[in-house]
Amino acid sequence: MADTRMLIDHQEIRDWAAARAGQPALNDPVLGTTETEPVLCFAFGQHAYQDTDRGAEPVGGVQITDWETWFRLFEERKLALVVAEDVPGRREEFHEFIRRP
Repeated sequence: MADTRMLIDHQEIRDWAAARAGQPALNDPVLGTTETEPVLCFAFGQHAYQDTDRGAEPVGGVQITDWETWFRLFEERKLALVVAEDVPGRREEFHEFIRRP
């Protein structure tokens, strides 16, 4: 695995996602856990587009959301985004959320 870096700044996170054609999204809580809140995630590639003619139906439990809602949850949960360091010629989509130190 490449070196990683931690992102907290909202514009840096938006830029990271945009460079990978990613959109802010929410996923259903993980089954078998006590978690009831949606899980923050990104939708990349084809999953980042929703058919506006059919409305905002979630596909596979993932639903595209707006950045304002996504960052509100990000801040409420005191999260940070860990991503792979950028390497020339490669766009890694690796990421994970951690609690801020």
